[in-house]
Amino acid sequence: MNKKETLFTNEENSKRRFSLVLIALYKGVVYKEQDEDLWRDLLGQRGAVLDHFAQLGLSVVIDEGEGYAFATYPEHAGGEEEDALPRLAAKRQLPFIVSLTLAMLRKRMAEFDTAGEGTRLIITRDEIIEIMSPYMPESTNEVKLADKIDTAIGKVKELGFLRAMKNKEETYEVMRILKAYIDAKWLNEFDAKLQAYKAYAAGGKAE
Repeated sequence: MNKKETLFTNEENSKRRFSLVLIALYKGVVYKEQDEDLWRDLLGQRGAVLDHFAQLGLSVVIDEGEGYAFATYPEHAGGEEEDALPRLAAKRQLPFIVSLTLAMLRKRMAEFDTAGEGTRLIITRDEIIEIMSPYMPESTNEVKLADKIDTAIGKVKELGFLRAMKNKEETYEVMRILKAYIDAKWLNEFDAKLQAYKAYAAGGKAE
């Protein structure tokens, strides 16, 4: 027990740790590798955590194998029903280039997992540009194209799917949470989606 915890009674400390778990889930994704104590508290109070978010119309995805957890709306939640709860945050449609970046990173992660290369996918800015370029509209201005992709990379970082590596310039870890955002069913339809991306690159419009 650390010095902070000695200032609280057992009951107070239990409530405080529960509150820290809830706050972390409200703020975003909880990763086992980033805070093992918080992760242990989450698993230990799983039932209470699920009940808390259920009251708000939310579910909590806990993937012990991948080591992450996050709160989300169940599929089809918040529809037109009279008793549907309002959302805490409005749904937003991502720009095409951001969606493309996520799709290509997810495809790369699937290849990485199949090859059994480890659990942490590390990728550089140049590698991201390389895998995205075939699906971007043709341009004679390579600098402008790279700037667009850099903007998309920044947005993907903001969304929590990429994490900049310390002391490694323009190098990122692709976060495992991306597997939950883009599932196996979506990935199985990826070839068809790539055709839409190629149409966009050729001057058409991706769906």
